[in-house]
Amino acid sequence: MNSKDKTHLILNGSIYKALLYLSVPIMINSLIQTIYNLVDGIWVSKISSVHFAATAFVWPVNFLFISIGIGLSIAGTSILSQFIGANKIKEANEHATQLIVLTVLSAILFSTIGIIFTPFIVKWMGATGDLAKYGIIYLRITFLDMLFMFVFFNYSSIMNSQGNTLYPTIFSAISATINAILDPIFIFTFDLGIAGAAYATLLSRILLAVAGLIHLYRGNSLILPSFKGFRFNIGIIKNIVKVGLPTSVGQSGAAIGFIVLNMFIGSYGTATIAAYAMVNRITSLISQPAMGLGSALTAIVGQNIGANQENRVKESFSKATLLTSILGFIGCFVLLTFDIEIINFFMQSKDDPSVIELSVNYLKYISWSMPLMGIFSVLQGLFQGTGNTKYSMTMEIGRLWFVRLPMILIFKNFTNWGASGIWFSMSFSNLIVCLYGFLIYTKGFWKKSVINLESL
Repeated sequence: MNSKDKTHLILNGSIYKALLYLSVPIMINSLIQTIYNLVDGIWVSKISSVHFAATAFVWPVNFLFISIGIGLSIAGTSILSQFIGANKIKEANEHATQLIVLTVLSAILFSTIGIIFTPFIVKWMGATGDLAKYGIIYLRITFLDMLFMFVFFNYSSIMNSQGNTLYPTIFSAISATINAILDPIFIFTFDLGIAGAAYATLLSRILLAVAGLIHLYRGNSLILPSFKGFRFNIGIIKNIVKVGLPTSVGQSGAAIGFIVLNMFIGSYGTATIAAYAMVNRITSLISQPAMGLGSALTAIVGQNIGANQENRVKESFSKATLLTSILGFIGCFVLLTFDIEIINFFMQSKDDPSVIELSVNYLKYISWSMPLMGIFSVLQGLFQGTGNTKYSMTMEIGRLWFVRLPMILIFKNFTNWGASGIWFSMSFSNLIVCLYGFLIYTKGFWKKSVINLESL
């Protein structure tokens, strides 16, 4: 199916077919990205639980910087899909060019800052001893792949806006396979330890970015950025910032919240950090189908908003919500039924039995919110598709700062629940934020796009 046929499907065809056609490759792509982390985690956990805890402890710091790239990528999908829906391909090309330049400059800046300040950040978070040592090593190397990750984000947003979700998935699959092969070689054969896991990911992401760029310019993309005679366009930048900034702020606020959350969790010991990280990776794996539907909804909503088809947007949202709810309940059943077997499979190191016990306990709590995590993704897709990313921002920030962290503090200081207070807070916050999202939906605040399609 070429790009014009995909646009016709999104604007006029079966909504279920459009959701599944676009979301299945995104699901696989997201699954592959999760496997990136799981593979690293499994191999690193073979060294020791402290090594694994170190990778989890520093992850929010890296994500804080990556959030800028995510925001720009979501802005790209939203803006470009609306231009395609309005049949304004020239304007889409010009926005894509500006977007890529902004992304590359941001990546270079944040990589440099991250590499320089890594030791100070890790120690400020409260890490000491081996946790700090391995955390610094791993985090510093991961900053090197930021440029290549951001470039691939741009490629994916350009493809996704056209409904072409297949090729990003293929390239991610190849990259993940390379990463899986290199992990044990770098970690054990070359005896690089935790640094080997980071270097394996770096090399695989370099290849991923190169493959994406080659396909962008040699494939049949409707959008072809051109940098000949490039000059910054203030009108275009305003459009990108208007959509991308709230998302970046929301993602950054969430990342900072996770840093604070990790500090709280760290006060319960390294075993609790390891359990928290492992279960989060498992639930991320299970929730990929629902998250894929949410991401597909962004492009579907964007193109239909551009074509002034509000009723079709509402129908897409309702059907995506139904599908994610069904998938969420299936995931919940699987996790609760096979909890011990799942934890034992993913936590390869058995040097600390309390990690297994804590992981099983956390999994029992968080499994019940699997349907809510899917609904959260669908609400995000709706708001991002219309360009109303301020609502997705408030959902991201509100879930952590106004619900999850205050609840954890209350449980920590006024109850004897221990780590179970954290696990309950993680699950309950998903319910509160979904109720907020549905309130925004029913009020209709999301209906008007904030993107100026006539700006050029």
